[in-house]
Amino acid sequence: MKMQKRKFRIGELAKKLELERFVVRFWEKEFSIKTKRSQGSQRFYDENDLKKFEHIKRLLYEEGFTIVGAKKKIKEKAPAKTESIIASHKTTMEDSAKIQTSSASADNEKIEHLSQQIIDLKNKLRKLREML
Repeated sequence: MKMQKRKFRIGELAKKLELERFVVRFWEKEFSIKTKRSQGSQRFYDENDLKKFEHIKRLLYEEGFTIVGAKKKIKEKAPAKTESIIASHKTTMEDSAKIQTSSASADNEKIEHLSQQIIDLKNKLRKLREML
C-alpha cells in the first residue's frame, strides 16, 4: 500500500514554522516555491515544502543571511568560500576594487537583514499592543 504524504494548509505550516502566514506567502513568492493548489486556490504544502521553509528560516534567522544572500546560498548548495589575501601575492588595483566591492556588498546585506529584523520586531510589538 502506498503511503500518502502529509499535506498542510498555510495556517498549519505557519504554526509548525512558528511564523505568520504572510511570511510564508512572502517567502513562497521570493524563493519561487511552487505550491499545490486546490480547485478553490487554497495552498497545500507537503513535507518537502516544510523542509524548504525550515531551511530558509534557518538561513535568515539563525545564520543571519539576507533574502538575497539566502537565495544565493540555496542556489550554490555549497559552503561559500571566502577570498583570502596572502601577503606574498601581488595585489593589483583591480583586486583591491573587488575586495572593497565584496565588503560593501556584505555591509549592504547586513543592513538589509537588520532592516528585516526591525520590521519583524515592529510587527511583534503591534501584535502585543493588540493583545493588551
